[in-house]
Amino acid sequence: MTSPEEPFDCEVAVVGGGPAGLTGAIYLARFKRSVRVLDAGCSRAVKIPRSHNMPGYPQGVVGAELVAAMRAQAERYGARVQNTHVQRLQRIEGGFALHPDDGGEPLRSRLVLLATGASDNEPAMPHLAEAVREGVLRYCPVCDGFEVIGCSVGIVTDGPRGVREALYLRHFTDRLTVYFTQPVEVTEEDRRRLAAQGIGMQPAPVRALRLREGGGARVEYDSGSDEHDSLYGALGLRVHSVLATALGAEHDEDGYLVTDARQQTSIEGLYAAGDVAQSLNQITVATGGAAIAAAAMHRVLGLPG
Repeated sequence: MTSPEEPFDCEVAVVGGGPAGLTGAIYLARFKRSVRVLDAGCSRAVKIPRSHNMPGYPQGVVGAELVAAMRAQAERYGARVQNTHVQRLQRIEGGFALHPDDGGEPLRSRLVLLATGASDNEPAMPHLAEAVREGVLRYCPVCDGFEVIGCSVGIVTDGPRGVREALYLRHFTDRLTVYFTQPVEVTEEDRRRLAAQGIGMQPAPVRALRLREGGGARVEYDSGSDEHDSLYGALGLRVHSVLATALGAEHDEDGYLVTDARQQTSIEGLYAAGDVAQSLNQITVATGGAAIAAAAMHRVLGLPG
């Protein structure tokens, strides 16, 4: 493995141990680059009960098992994975310093791949983990709309985004109702679009979301309650891009980092892949972006001749 020149601890630091970060680490390690993966242990993929649209897994794959296998693969080729949370990213001459939140010594790296992802804003619901595990609460109709074909589905939202999600889900089922967690002014145009597709809307704010004995969920509001096979949370995402934006990296209004064709941010030497970057939030997209970034970083670090 190539040894980085002083004063760097490694050639590439990967922040995030989910599918994007681990794909980047696998590629870079196989390129014989010194790689450190700094993983805070909060990958969104770990919460996936079973993904059915990951190529190569006809019976689906449990998110935690996929991430564990990718981590083992990265380590097999020499990537070092550390369980730590990076609090701050600093530009230093020729590279970056990554400061852990425990106050320890910063890690110095020539290049950085940010794969810090995003987190779903979760609805207030008891037994939330069980609801996700059982497929009662879902977040991604791109991932699992197929699993709710013909089912009764409630979309829980705090604004217009829930209308868009309901219209997207209409391709899979005609048994849909939109619920709001707070008073929302729904435009006449959105009302018309929902009605045209036969999608229900309950204007009274949700009082409680509960698991239903025997499966499914119950949505309670002031004037009554409804039961559904599944719920979709359409409450938005928290994009974990602050390490880059604090350095002035370009981002969109939602916080997604803007990258070029090689996944480099507006800051030279700082790359991003996965849900933290502008893209479709999918495992396959995350791994593809990380592969592109790793290949570009390998060339930037220098080749013989």
